[in-house]
Amino acid sequence: MKMSGKFRRRAAGGVLVLSAALAGCGSSSSLPEAPAENPVTGEARGCDAAAFPSAAWTLCEAQNIANTLQNTTLHTALLPGLLSDTTRYQVARLSLLLTDPERQPNPNSCTAIALCPIDPRVQGWEAAGELVAPVLYTSRSGATISGHVWATAAGPAKRPGVIIVNGSVVGYEPIYWYAAQTLARSGFVVMTFDAQGEGMSDQFGEAPDQLEAAFAGIPALGLVKPADVAGFGLGGNGLPFYDGGADALDFLLSTPTAPYVPVPSRSSGTSHAAKQERRVAAGLNAAYNPLWQLLDASRIGIAGHSYGAEAASWLVQQDSRLSAAVAWDALCVPVSPSPDEAIALATAPVNRLAGALPLPAGYGLPTECFGAPAGPAPAITKPALSITSDYLLVPAPYLAPPDPDIKAEASHIYSQQGVDTGTIVIRGGTHFDFNDVPAVLPASLRGIDLVAWYTAAWFSKYLKNDPGADALLLSRRWQDDSATAQADAAGDPNLLSWHYHSRLDIRLRGGGRFKCENLRLGCAGQVDAARDGGPERYSFAEVVGP
Repeated sequence: MKMSGKFRRRAAGGVLVLSAALAGCGSSSSLPEAPAENPVTGEARGCDAAAFPSAAWTLCEAQNIANTLQNTTLHTALLPGLLSDTTRYQVARLSLLLTDPERQPNPNSCTAIALCPIDPRVQGWEAAGELVAPVLYTSRSGATISGHVWATAAGPAKRPGVIIVNGSVVGYEPIYWYAAQTLARSGFVVMTFDAQGEGMSDQFGEAPDQLEAAFAGIPALGLVKPADVAGFGLGGNGLPFYDGGADALDFLLSTPTAPYVPVPSRSSGTSHAAKQERRVAAGLNAAYNPLWQLLDASRIGIAGHSYGAEAASWLVQQDSRLSAAVAWDALCVPVSPSPDEAIALATAPVNRLAGALPLPAGYGLPTECFGAPAGPAPAITKPALSITSDYLLVPAPYLAPPDPDIKAEASHIYSQQGVDTGTIVIRGGTHFDFNDVPAVLPASLRGIDLVAWYTAAWFSKYLKNDPGADALLLSRRWQDDSATAQADAAGDPNLLSWHYHSRLDIRLRGGGRFKCENLRLGCAGQVDAARDGGPERYSFAEVVGP
């Protein structure tokens, strides 16, 4: 597929200039020739074939919006356990102020109890005999960061690792434990952490860097961030995710012979290593990754959600220690200077009603990475998968068909660089399909399971070199999922969006490539669910459960 004009929009319009995205990646004449596409095998029916405008199209969109209510209406049985585990979590937050008074997690979104619900389905990991190590360490700004390292008790002596970078504002660590435990079951050592300003981590750094990475990306509060952070300042501070992800990687790779030492702060150049050493000596902080013996440091990936997806997209290309990424809403293209979050969202063409009227943050995130620290943008050289959804924070009905390729724009640019990539778009999903917050936030029922499936499959291919990973990625199971059909008002078993194209463009283990530009309809070369190597019925809860 040749790059069409829609992938060359100008940055002034909110989407990246192609030449800027490819800076440092070689001239267009040196780019690999685009492989032939696998032919589409399915037939457009139902909502895929509904004409616009028509009553049929309007009904399809109403049913699509209804899917965003599945998480809140179909998980009510979890409410008693959710209330109990949320209470336990809040008691732990209060207790840390008594046992470790130097820590200062408040105020953040979890200070308001209702904003940080805890899923009871991910609370039995240690009781089932698996490994989880709580850790504290000092960030480059001097904040105390809270995290966990996950693995299974049984498995290879050495395993690849994955860092998970959480999202902004209410992206507290436990809502990503479903992914950590899924990956651990798949043979990875996984690190999760609360970004500075969220959950159990400190809100402020140590003097003179108190505000360097404060406020966890909350818009408007970015006005008080350090001057060297890119952008206009109306959006949130990106440092808790970009620098926070890099610090977490440093900690994951630490060992007894090479203990963790925070790098100097970005804004003042101050070293907060003395605080880390003092807290280690006091038995408060971890000196190094407690599961270091299980980790193969040569095979490390990174995943992230929301602002964490921005950071994951950037860091995997920038840091030589990282090999692959999965961006949960959504993959972006590194550019320099990186735009401010608020400006990028407000001007992104994806956020338009009927394709014209601006609706900031209504449908999706911009193509270019926002909120990144100042400095050159890294070249695109490593495989990265995007998983996104039909809607963003508040499901806003589509008044007209959107550009079906706009949510795959970053992925198309990665393909131009000859990098393995893809975009999976969840039908009726929202920005909260990637958060494990059952019965509370608008999301689809099965989106979170699709996220877990593709994330484990992607890292199995690019970090484990698993011979079965291609079949997992090429599976047709999400085009014909019985649980999706049971939850859907129209009985549609296909979890992939009919508004937007899902695509994959990957090299195959046996040689050649698989390139499909419409996974919802399906392409030649895909694998039936019965032959993909997975269980007959897949859900993350069954994977991580006892």
